[in-house]
Amino acid sequence: MCQLPMSRREWLKLASMFTVAGAAPLLGALNARAATDPNAPVRIGYLPITDATPLLVAHNNGYFEAAGLAVEPPTLLRSWAQLVEAFLSGQVNVVHLLSPMTIWARYGSQAPAKVVAWNHVNGSALTVAPEINKLGDLGGKTVAVPFWYSIHNVVLQDMLRSQGLVPVLKKDGDLKSDEVRLTVMSPSDMPPALASKQIAGFIVAEPFNAAAEGLKIGKVLRFTGDVWKNHACCVVSMHERDLNERAAWSQKVVDAVVKAQVWTRAHPQDAAQLLSKSGKNHYMPHSAEVLSTVLAPSAADQGRYLADRAIVHADWHPKRIDFQPYPYPDYTEELVKRLKATQVEGNGQFLARLDPAFAARDLVDDRFVRNSIAAVGGMSTFGLPEGFQRTETIIV
Repeated sequence: MCQLPMSRREWLKLASMFTVAGAAPLLGALNARAATDPNAPVRIGYLPITDATPLLVAHNNGYFEAAGLAVEPPTLLRSWAQLVEAFLSGQVNVVHLLSPMTIWARYGSQAPAKVVAWNHVNGSALTVAPEINKLGDLGGKTVAVPFWYSIHNVVLQDMLRSQGLVPVLKKDGDLKSDEVRLTVMSPSDMPPALASKQIAGFIVAEPFNAAAEGLKIGKVLRFTGDVWKNHACCVVSMHERDLNERAAWSQKVVDAVVKAQVWTRAHPQDAAQLLSKSGKNHYMPHSAEVLSTVLAPSAADQGRYLADRAIVHADWHPKRIDFQPYPYPDYTEELVKRLKATQVEGNGQFLARLDPAFAARDLVDDRFVRNSIAAVGGMSTFGLPEGFQRTETIIV
């Protein structure tokens, strides 16, 4: 029998975890671990993408220890399935997860986890083969996404439909000229797949878009933050038990993450170096040069992307990646609404009955991040107006 590709196996594994039955053994392990280790140290789980930046900067800069917390070295995991398994079973207790994935986890598997902050905004792009010059050129071709429950899949399907293209999830068979096959693929596999013409494009978090451009195997067709203004990509998730039973501990964890976001905004080049494979902790397998392209892009890059129309909404003044921690309720509501219209594999029946306003209240616990933001000087520290409301801006 033909063996499933790794990304497909990982998807099936994760799909199983995000059901009530599949999550039960992991949640049982979480409860047992919590009973025997009620004062567990900070245990960070992360993937080697820029979405993890605040968690890793907080560790590198000693913000957890400065708050009196014990912290273990962050655990690098190679797939979303591995990260989710480690989180649900209690092996790690502070993670970054794709924002739609948190919705799937809480309402698809009843996982007792909450969003406590945003990790970053923007930081993703649609990268295509050199011969692709517009969205319409993707008709009859295949594009990779990191997971069905990702902002990438949501934004991509919106973009395709706006051009009269039809996203399809079928694995085999010929494609019509107006169809675009979507496939789940590990981020690290995307640039090689693009180079070998297995796919015509991919949409994913950095630094894989920057890496493809650096290798001259692809180009950024559109930044996702130029479609959904300052959208969250990954969010900080923690166990509900910790939030309720270790509130003081949880507050210090969120404080450290918010401090790390402030520091990263002020020191993007330093952040690129410390995250890189040449940094003292070797957090990521990427070079400082590639990470600098994302965290500290040059003015020349901005001009090139404007000319190429990878950035259309110059008046939004978007950053390639930015950091602000507050999880706006309107974003969660809009995300749930758009997920309902997004094609995904697996059992998505829970979405049909999920009320967006309820999800915004129930999924997010913003008690701690409000305090953390106040402690660093308020929303103005992140270049934002004071207050915790905004209206989503989405223009394809």
